[in-house]
Amino acid sequence: MYPHLFRSLDLGFVTLPNRILMGSMHTGLEARPDGMARLAAFYAERARGGAALIVTGGFSPNDVGNLGRHRAQFSTLEDAENHKIIPRTVHEAGGRIVLQLLHSGRYGFHERIVAPSALKSPINPHTPREMSAAEIEQTIADFAAATRLAREAGYDGVELMGSEGYLITQFLALRTNRRRDEWGGALENRMRFATEIVRRSREAAGRDFIIVYRISALDLVEGGLASDEIVLLSRTIEAAGATILNTGIGWHEARIPTIAQAVPRGGFAWATRRVKQAVGIPVVASNRINAPELAEEILARGDADMVSLARAMLADAEFASKAREGDRAGINICIACNQACLDHYFIGQPASCVVNPRAGRETKLVFKKTPKRKSVAVIGGGPAGLSCAAVAAERGHEVTLYEKSRQLGGQFNLAKVIPGKQEFAESIAYYTERLRRASVRVVLERSPSPQELGSFNEVVVATGIDPRRPQIPGIDHRKVVSYVDVLTGRVTPGPEVAIIGMGGIGFDTALYLLERENRAPLDAGAFRAHWGIGADGTLSEIRPGKPAHRITMLKRSHTPFGHTLGRTTGWVHRAELARNGVRMLKGVEYRKIDDQGIHLNVDGKELLVAADTIILCAGQVPRKWGRTAENGVRPHFHVIGGAKEATELDAKRAMLEGAEVGAML
Repeated sequence: MYPHLFRSLDLGFVTLPNRILMGSMHTGLEARPDGMARLAAFYAERARGGAALIVTGGFSPNDVGNLGRHRAQFSTLEDAENHKIIPRTVHEAGGRIVLQLLHSGRYGFHERIVAPSALKSPINPHTPREMSAAEIEQTIADFAAATRLAREAGYDGVELMGSEGYLITQFLALRTNRRRDEWGGALENRMRFATEIVRRSREAAGRDFIIVYRISALDLVEGGLASDEIVLLSRTIEAAGATILNTGIGWHEARIPTIAQAVPRGGFAWATRRVKQAVGIPVVASNRINAPELAEEILARGDADMVSLARAMLADAEFASKAREGDRAGINICIACNQACLDHYFIGQPASCVVNPRAGRETKLVFKKTPKRKSVAVIGGGPAGLSCAAVAAERGHEVTLYEKSRQLGGQFNLAKVIPGKQEFAESIAYYTERLRRASVRVVLERSPSPQELGSFNEVVVATGIDPRRPQIPGIDHRKVVSYVDVLTGRVTPGPEVAIIGMGGIGFDTALYLLERENRAPLDAGAFRAHWGIGADGTLSEIRPGKPAHRITMLKRSHTPFGHTLGRTTGWVHRAELARNGVRMLKGVEYRKIDDQGIHLNVDGKELLVAADTIILCAGQVPRKWGRTAENGVRPHFHVIGGAKEATELDAKRAMLEGAEVGAML
């Protein structure tokens, strides 16, 4: 079904069975005491799932290159010994794996960071120390030594991280390299650090060892490499001894989204094509490639020789094997939310996945066949109920799922209409198919009676949430509607809109009103135009258009605007709303709502916000449910998801709780 995707790739000394590379992810396990065993289980599951080549998360070749205060380093014989469990377990599972060597440079979150020049990153409070010439030479030697140790540990190769704004990239770009010695100035000098690392790593490892170089196909920052410089760099890296060029997109400090939901599927494959056309070694496309038909299209067009799937492999460890068998409906598609993967990493938690809670918990969340079959009722077909019903049924229980509306999905049905969040429809389709395969009895448009519940051994309440209705004089005015009314299309707001509440649903509702006719989340060309990316990768000023609505967002608290949004995606929402001139007021006291609009007190001053439509996005409350059972039988009740706690719309917690309860029934 996907002939290009499942064609083998001959690297000269080894042949890969297909064109799927599992890209590197920071899992947060690298520095934990039990991290190696958990990583081994994590990667082995993906190897069994058919990935041709796996790249680990980043490990530094020396102390100052660590990403954080905790040691995630690969520089000693002890490190190599500790790592052996990873390649051994992956090989036993039939896969191949390379170790990513990453020096953070000025991106490290500790006080010891170094860089080509003492220039602080805008995303880091620490200023790096400028490296001496001797330190540069030693760092190159450290990369080569780590490459040799990786071979001793049993890895099939290394990936040298030369993308996303880390140390190697910092040497390449005038933005971060102001040196006047042989390591700075002309491009030839700025490339020397990268090429020497590749050359000496090749010498250290020998010819029959995979060296992947992660090259930035687009820097997306002022002072980054131009397109012709990237082409020259790719040829130079090839000549230095790289086996594969894996492309990265953008620096972490770039103000253009590169992996968030706002990015269309495969939205940067056009940039990879330039690199592929310049070299003779295999080139890998990356970023927002999450479906087999998309991967096949990229390869068939000749944009790349392989595709990198990182978060897609979090969402479904068996992505490759399912695609090979033509089982597209059985693939759990990554929705690019970042909530449980990247956002977890930045708060010090191990990475997981919203739509696959078992990711990163392979040794802890185990779905074993039940020794005793039970009858289980799940009330509610939203994220929590879908997750629980699927796991319980696959373990062998007889499951009935009740959903009072006409469709499964719950809050995901609202999310899927938000610009950039179309992927949520994939999750609904996947879980619906999973329930069908597990023989779950699905009852729509009906809630169970107490008599029905009494006949089950276990009852799981996953009824979700209802929008909270704050106590404001005039709250029943005809101008006042819920976000549910707007997102379902029951209400068409007027030109002047006030939104009460500035959590995630408030931002989503504003984005829906402003961008719902925009093609940017769906089309690579429209996306480039929307964010000011030229055909050669240069950046231009973003000119705002005329917004469809004039929006004022309001909240009672004095906390920063959008502080509850995701760490790695919230800035995209804030940028879009700022572009459209959305006014934001915090610390407001709601006085009343009347024909004029909404009356406020802000910092002791009375203020009227004129509005045709006032949209309530003021939080949620658990949906009420009854827990009486008759006929003399009282089943065991479990409450999960929004029905348990409704502080925010939290699909991550809901799906995890569903899986956990499904695993323990």
